[in-house]
Amino acid sequence: MKQKWDERYKDREFAYGKEPNVFFEKWLTKFEAGSILMPADGEGRNGVFAARLGWKVTSLDLSAEGQSKALQLARENQVTLEYIVGDLEKLTFEKETFDAIGLVYAHFSANRKSMFHEQLNDYLKPGGIVILEAFSKNHLHYNKLDPKVGGPKDIDMLYSKAELMADFGNYEMLMLEEEEILLNEGKYHIGRGSVIRFVGRKAHNNL
Repeated sequence: MKQKWDERYKDREFAYGKEPNVFFEKWLTKFEAGSILMPADGEGRNGVFAARLGWKVTSLDLSAEGQSKALQLARENQVTLEYIVGDLEKLTFEKETFDAIGLVYAHFSANRKSMFHEQLNDYLKPGGIVILEAFSKNHLHYNKLDPKVGGPKDIDMLYSKAELMADFGNYEMLMLEEEEILLNEGKYHIGRGSVIRFVGRKAHNNL
């Protein structure tokens, strides 16, 4: 997997463009800036956007090529972010460290997805926010019609509303919708697709 992303990110062109994801951009601006964790941040378009808003950003990704591009983009925007190269499973942060977590097309293997969500929940402060956009299980149909729209071809890596309701059961659901959208993000997310969009606030009592 690391080799796949290094190959994709080593081109001079930004694989998914330099602009933030539209949904992430819309929702992040609604909250007061604090500390944010950005797993699978790739070339940093979303982490850099958060930094521009005044967030203290910690980005994670498997790809050193992604890190290089993200730091380049941060310099272009005159912001800084901490970017850690490594497997989320092997990284640890203090419990309840972050005010927000951004998950933008952070697709994990089926046997790790819920485990990662549980791990990330531990890192989020009570009252903290999760903003997620990812391809839904119905996206396979769109990918077959037009491969340029991108996304995993393994249905178990794709998302459903039921999965998110189970994984984030201790959250106030500010938004949870499955939507058909038109993507225009770089050269790997182009066309019509089906996505899950979720924004949740972690309960203070963390039931």
